[in-house]
Amino acid sequence: MTSESLEPAAVTGPARRTVMAAVGAAGVAVALTACGSKDNSSGSSEVKPGGQDGGSGGAAAGPVLARTADIPEGGGKVFADQGVVVTQPVAGTFKAFSSKCTHAGCAVKRVSDGVINCPCHGSQFSAADGSVKKGPATKPLPAAEISVDGDSIKLV
Repeated sequence: MTSESLEPAAVTGPARRTVMAAVGAAGVAVALTACGSKDNSSGSSEVKPGGQDGGSGGAAAGPVLARTADIPEGGGKVFADQGVVVTQPVAGTFKAFSSKCTHAGCAVKRVSDGVINCPCHGSQFSAADGSVKKGPATKPLPAAEISVDGDSIKLV
């Protein structure tokens, strides 16, 4: 009887755990890349009449949300059913943001004097870029995409 070893031959290459960790890390990297968005540090979507939005890429817009005359200069209007607020911070420039406050998720209710107001805890946001003007919110309102064609404002 020979005294051959009954133990399995040594396995060469990476351990199963190492392979699984590498696959998991690659999956996370892919997911994070897919979640990336275009660089828009102001968080706003600026649209000027005539559809001059700086690159909507010709995306089809939905039904008319409002007329440009419906959005007061220095103010705005909340469209609760669509979950957006449209502002006109300066004459002829229209912006749109989510109407959901970034503090506790309440719906903003009013826009006046260049400020979007949330009634729940008093957060205020800039009508020009959605940034926080007064807390407790710490994050700006996310931009919403609109198009302006003539006197029609549409969600994209």
